[in-house]
Amino acid sequence: MGPGSSAQYCRPSARVERCLSIVTTGQISDPARGHGPAPADQQVCRRRAERALQAVAFDTIGARYGEAFPAKAGQLECGGWLLRQLEPGAPVLDVGCGTGDPTILQLTQGGLRVTGIDLSDGMLRLARRTAPAAAYHRIDMYDLATPRAEMAWGAPQLGPAAAGSFAAATAFFSLILLPQDEIPVVLGRIRELLRPGGLLALGMVEADLDHAPLPFLGHEIKISGYLREELEQTLAGAGFAVEDHSGHPYAPASTALPPEEQLFLRCRRID
Repeated sequence: MGPGSSAQYCRPSARVERCLSIVTTGQISDPARGHGPAPADQQVCRRRAERALQAVAFDTIGARYGEAFPAKAGQLECGGWLLRQLEPGAPVLDVGCGTGDPTILQLTQGGLRVTGIDLSDGMLRLARRTAPAAAYHRIDMYDLATPRAEMAWGAPQLGPAAAGSFAAATAFFSLILLPQDEIPVVLGRIRELLRPGGLLALGMVEADLDHAPLPFLGHEIKISGYLREELEQTLAGAGFAVEDHSGHPYAPASTALPPEEQLFLRCRRID
């Protein structure tokens, strides 16, 4: 079985149980519940529930996310790098695709074959309208390249059998929603899905934060970040070489979030 899997399902807390029982814009319960083995480790189970709750918040936020972050120069520069580096039709995985704007729209219009993933049904709905040429899957990014991709999410093309199948991956401000100790794990799983020498375009916030609660468009979102040197060390430990990086000072619009330094890194899988 995959990491954190066993034959026993751990019951969520009362707060999470209430959340899982309400009707929302998306299905936030674990699709694997009642369909075979599920994680017994209490911390893994709690964190899965926390990610599901954050997905519900993004269901509600919807298109307002783009209003809060209208400046996308760093993402577009990374997208241009991928278009210059990759052959037409190359498969690209966008981890935490959000609304699909600008990354999936830019890459599909540039002739790449993009698969977008997100845990928020609301964001996936917007992405399908924004960039209909891409393929989309609802999946917890923590389950990429593990048996749970198929068992829990019905996406074998994102599980172990998909190792080495993507020419590149993008992850713009999606990994910041994970605790710091999960970020290297997910980076390693993204690496598994990349072909030898595959590319990674990454967007992060430069800040020494570990799952710190911050207000965002009427919701509390937990955010993690690294200082630049530590982030590059984390990438190296996960099997990536940083080929280039840039920083963009940014003040989010229409939110109570403080000004931030956005980091954009262009990386390559080390073999």
